[in-house]
Amino acid sequence: MLSIHGLSRHFGPRPILDSLDLELAAGEYVAVVGESGAGKSTLARLLLALERPDSGSVRFDGHLISSMRAERLRPLRRRFQAVFQDPLESLNPRLTVGRSVSEPLVAFAIGSSAERRRRVADLLAAVGLPEDAARRRPGAFSGGERQRVAIARALASDPELLVLDEPVSSLDAGVQGQILALIDELRSSRPLAIVLIAHDLAVVRRVCDRVAVLYRGVVVEEGPVGEILASPAHPYTVALLSAVPDPNPRNRKRRVILKGDIPSPANPPSGCRFHTRCWLRERLGNPERCSAETPEFREITPDHLVACHFAEDVTPENIGAAARTAGTTV
Repeated sequence: MLSIHGLSRHFGPRPILDSLDLELAAGEYVAVVGESGAGKSTLARLLLALERPDSGSVRFDGHLISSMRAERLRPLRRRFQAVFQDPLESLNPRLTVGRSVSEPLVAFAIGSSAERRRRVADLLAAVGLPEDAARRRPGAFSGGERQRVAIARALASDPELLVLDEPVSSLDAGVQGQILALIDELRSSRPLAIVLIAHDLAVVRRVCDRVAVLYRGVVVEEGPVGEILASPAHPYTVALLSAVPDPNPRNRKRRVILKGDIPSPANPPSGCRFHTRCWLRERLGNPERCSAETPEFREITPDHLVACHFAEDVTPENIGAAARTAGTTV
């Protein structure tokens, strides 16, 4: 369905993405996670052909969309759609919800006026909004309801791929759960592949099949969600997981706190990009290999890949020691 090879994007001298590879099968749900500045939103725009890469390629169903002219790309656009982080910015406040949801139908000349009205009503019902929602404007809805409108609009053209760029990060925890449940329900109701961009591993736990962990423009770990959450093999993934809040406030959770300076995007470090903040490197006596040699992206178990020279040393014992050194937080 989607094939990304050697994808790179720079803003001036600043590398945002560097030689990124990723594949997505039809019907698969894949998450891309990482902290702010990792390059996630840039990746989303490249996947949607809203920007062009400096090098590398993005292929959708075999079509090279990363360098395709606008007139050739237009017929394909109905097959891949997006939901962005802030629905208040992505929805036109002057248009009724019905008009907004029908925009893709008009743009791609899908159905008659009567058929479009019925389609809009069906879509709003599918995302759990009342029938009269079509006559109201976005400002009349809560943040979670507006995100449901955005999802309904994205589904209007019956796409085969959805790119969800931080779709729940601006919502409170209760509404996040509702939107994630809705995304999960899409799998049973329609054939759809999803790329979910997120910074929180807890968000992807319930809806995705596979996860790619992005750090400063490079994928450092990729594999099945369950395996990576249970047995992370990269020190950065360990730190991300340790930052996920425990829903039970009585539980005292040990965290791996990252030390060291965040590297400058304009001047990334040599070798492993994470080595300036790596707790495992410190634990192993700061081996020179980390700063001198870029780690190979290698398979450590079937379908579980990691870019770390010392992934086999990411053990519960070393994680526990690093967490104790960093201190315990509630």
